[in-house]
Amino acid sequence: MYQYPKHFLTVTQLIQKLTDAGMTIASQGEAETALTTIGYYRLKGYCFQWIDPVTKQYIANTNFSDVLKLYHFDFELSHLIFSYLSQIEVALRSRLVNAFQTTQDALILDDPSAFQDKKLYWKNQGIVASEIYRSNDVFIEHNFTNHDGAVPLWAAVEVMSFGALSKVIKNLKTGNPSVFSILVRNYKFKNTNGNDINPSKDMLCSWIQAVSVMRNICAHNSRIYNRAFSTRPQLIASDRINPQPRYNGLYQIMLSMKYLRPTQESWTDFIDKFMEILDKYAGVYDLRRMNFPDDWTSHF
Repeated sequence: MYQYPKHFLTVTQLIQKLTDAGMTIASQGEAETALTTIGYYRLKGYCFQWIDPVTKQYIANTNFSDVLKLYHFDFELSHLIFSYLSQIEVALRSRLVNAFQTTQDALILDDPSAFQDKKLYWKNQGIVASEIYRSNDVFIEHNFTNHDGAVPLWAAVEVMSFGALSKVIKNLKTGNPSVFSILVRNYKFKNTNGNDINPSKDMLCSWIQAVSVMRNICAHNSRIYNRAFSTRPQLIASDRINPQPRYNGLYQIMLSMKYLRPTQESWTDFIDKFMEILDKYAGVYDLRRMNFPDDWTSHF
C-alpha cells in the first residue's frame, strides 16, 4: 500500500503550523474551536489570498480571525444562493409541466416523439425511472395503487433530480410549435437593440447547467469564494467580460441565476440580501476573486 508522506496533526500542531507560516493568532481559543468544528483543510481554502506565492508564507499582518470572517461570509452567501436556486428550480419544474400541456398527454414522458435524440431519450428514461422507483412520495404511491403504475408527467417532474430535469429539457425537440418553444418564452431577454428574444436551447441549457453545478456545491457546503467553475454559461452580450476569463466565477453563475429568475421581484429581493451580506463583511472579501467586474452592479 502507498505510504502517504503527510501525517495527521493535532489541533495544537495545526495552530503551530499556521503560526510558523506567519499567521497571527490573537485568540488561541477561537483557533481551537474553529479547527475543531470547521477543520483546517476546509479553512485552508479561504487562506489563499493572504499567501505569498513566492515564499509560501502568509503576508504580514494576516490574522486568523480574518480567515474565519471570510469563511462565515462564504457560508452565509452559500445559504442565500441555495435558497434562491430552490426558487429557480421549482419555477422551472412548473414551467416545464405547463409547456407539456400542449400535448394533452399525461404520459408524454413515455413517448419518444417529443424528444430529439431517441437513444438519449431511452438513456434519460432509465434515470427518470430509477428516481421514480426510489421515491416514497404519497403521489407516486397513489399512481402505483390507483393507476396501474402509470405516473403522469406532473408527478414524475416532482421527483426528478435537477440533473435529470436538465437532461429532459436538453433533449426536447425545438421548432415552433414545440414544448421547448413554449418553455423558453418564460426566459426572454433583451438584445442589444432592445428587442425581446428567446434564448436558444444551447443557451438556456447552459444556464440550467450552471445553476445545477452551483446547487450541488451549495448542497455539499463547498466553498464558493475564490473558486473557478469549469461550466461555461452562454452570457448575454452586454454581460460578458472582455477579455473572457480563463475560468468562470460566481459572477457568471449569478448571471445565469438572473436569466432563470422566477420573477423580477424575487430577483430584486435576492440582490438586496446579497448586498446586505457584502455590507456586513466589507473589507474581508475581494470581489475580483469571484470574477466580478468593476461595473458589476449595472449587470444585476
